[in-house]
Amino acid sequence: MPDITDLRRSLLEIYAAALRAVRGRRVVRDYLRRNPVAGPLEMVALGKAAASMARGALDVLGEQIARALVITKYGHCDPELPLECLQAGHPLPDENSLLAGERLLKFIGSAARDRELLFLISGGSSALVEVPAPGVMLPDLRRLNRWLLGSGLDIHAMNSVRMQISRIKGGRLAGFLEGRRALNLMISDVPGDDPAIIGSGLLVPGRRPTHPPPQLPGWIQELCNRARPAPVPDASSFRGVSSALVATNRQALDAALEEGRARGFAVHSRQEFFQGDALRLGARFARRLLEGPPGLYLWGGESSVLLPSSPRRGGRCQSLALAAARVVEGRDGICFLAAGSDGSDGPGGDAGALVDGGTIARGREEGLDPVEALRRADAGSFLEASGDLVRTGPTGTNVMDLVMALKS
Repeated sequence: MPDITDLRRSLLEIYAAALRAVRGRRVVRDYLRRNPVAGPLEMVALGKAAASMARGALDVLGEQIARALVITKYGHCDPELPLECLQAGHPLPDENSLLAGERLLKFIGSAARDRELLFLISGGSSALVEVPAPGVMLPDLRRLNRWLLGSGLDIHAMNSVRMQISRIKGGRLAGFLEGRRALNLMISDVPGDDPAIIGSGLLVPGRRPTHPPPQLPGWIQELCNRARPAPVPDASSFRGVSSALVATNRQALDAALEEGRARGFAVHSRQEFFQGDALRLGARFARRLLEGPPGLYLWGGESSVLLPSSPRRGGRCQSLALAAARVVEGRDGICFLAAGSDGSDGPGGDAGALVDGGTIARGREEGLDPVEALRRADAGSFLEASGDLVRTGPTGTNVMDLVMALKS
């Protein structure tokens, strides 16, 4: 029977295999090899995986790319990428997000009419690039996004609000193409893989009218009234745009399943997508683990955390993992990983956490209380003390969160 050190190592390697399968460079390269494009192109890459996706396009197209613009999160530019790369704020937009929006529109406006535009879009685009509606200022954007991130709303609801106050989201960017053809390749970071929600739907029409949730504070409702209506699905601006998904959460889980089986583990994969409160999900997954047979357990989705007024260190995956650790406390032969596929989970630069039956005891030995840590949205401090944080750096992808567990 493998000891806990071996189990933890195996789980990290399975997680790494899942990330490799959906890395931006790989999935864009594979798509373009299967679906060749002709003639010179002008390329725009947006999001946390923008640099990796751009590298995949260069691998295939090379000098076919006449001009390119990459917009990504601070620290995610590839210094060896021979392309213009702008960096901006995430998860809160900043002044560079607005400058990136201006540069994006200028880039599109100056593109040659006879060249197709290649868009590479991944999660994070909603904050990284913005052209706000008239009268919406940067302090409004930051206040709004700060409220959304702590609201407990899912990504569909959050992005429906973001669309309301933008000149480029909700399909509005397509209007700036002015008849130019565009190929739009996307890595999905949203439940249901709806292209109209990825990056707040820059080039894709909504399948139905998008309205902000009715429970929003009055000041947000007032901001939402300032933008023009989003284009209808059959608007002429979309006629030259073709879109395709190149990576999803399910693809990552399938790769994890294959890796687990190759290592000799029985695999128990949950097909349903998880979402909702991180603490309840962590406890539920851990109970399922305790009740089930030995093997590898896989879940995919994205949880949420209702933040207190003064949150501390730790994101949704760390909170989910610490909640699971409380349930498996003292149990041998169990380890449990919850991590973002993009390599970031809340403040602190950690991807998530890998816990086991000894996590709670290790943290308590350092004088910390897991219940208090969860109450104060400070799971990261507890997990740092217990030695269970996972740090990957930028992964070149963003397909939401992966939850995995091994039971011997």
